[in-house]
Amino acid sequence: MVIGYLNPPLKGDRGMFFLLNTPPSPPQGGISINQQDFMYRNLSQFLLLSLHLDTQWYPVRYMESRKVLFISQEITPYLGETKLSKIGRYLPQGIQERGKEIRTFMPRYGCINERRNQLHEVIRLSGMNLIIDDTDHPLIIKVASIQSARMQVYFIDNDDYFQRKHIVTDASGKEFDDNDERALFFARGVIETVKKLRWAPDIVHCHGWMSALVPIYLRSIYSDDPLFHNYKIIYSIYNNDFKTPFRSTFADKLRFDGIDGENLKLVKKPDFVNVSKLAIKYSDAVIIGSEDINGELAKYIKTINKPVLPFKDETKYIDAYNEFYDKLLS
Repeated sequence: MVIGYLNPPLKGDRGMFFLLNTPPSPPQGGISINQQDFMYRNLSQFLLLSLHLDTQWYPVRYMESRKVLFISQEITPYLGETKLSKIGRYLPQGIQERGKEIRTFMPRYGCINERRNQLHEVIRLSGMNLIIDDTDHPLIIKVASIQSARMQVYFIDNDDYFQRKHIVTDASGKEFDDNDERALFFARGVIETVKKLRWAPDIVHCHGWMSALVPIYLRSIYSDDPLFHNYKIIYSIYNNDFKTPFRSTFADKLRFDGIDGENLKLVKKPDFVNVSKLAIKYSDAVIIGSEDINGELAKYIKTINKPVLPFKDETKYIDAYNEFYDKLLS
């Protein structure tokens, strides 16, 4: 007899999700399970287990897969291969293959070929204006698919900030003066788009300094938003320091968005180290994404009272990150 039994959780209980290669041990009482016929199927928010039982109902609880939001500065194949861009590409795929739901975001830099990569605008998500330093900037959302990974990538776009043929420096290698505002726009653009998607993440994983303002925005001006509750923020640090500090008006721009002065003490001097410290302060955990990172940051991380995952090489990092997520959520 093949049966499925659902035991919905109480209101507000998201349940637990885990993958089983073999069935659980039967409860005491002599219920036997045919090991060969045990299977699971994750359909929408339900995990339906088809069980061959000898005598009676075997309860299987309603479960929901965990949701991980990836916010990445770089993702290959849209940009060249770096440590950061490869993790941006393969980590979401690996986490999805391990049973979690994912959403992935990156900036739509002007050097990304829209035709070759088949980007297209998502009209229902576009059209909002974000105010940065008292100026309106239209938010444009585009999407593309990586077919081999069965994953979509959302792109945050704006003509003022991202329609240029280089990523964070000009042709001569000089860092763009408005990289501070680009980071502000990217952080707010991602959060506003996730709100429109009505997709509540359990983990928000930020990669690279372009995503460094996401934690403070989520923990301050979006702290009362019902979509963002009972979640964890992870900040990954890479060996991709920006050399020129953000402009001296950076703190004023954050203050204009409603972030109070107490939270801005770290960015009185808005260099790479202090912007990273700000991200770490408002994150729940830190991952070392590169084998070698900024020395001052490495020393600082040893002093924080938060979970820290050391650097993992390409053969180990996906499983290590997945386990790290689960521990944070347990």
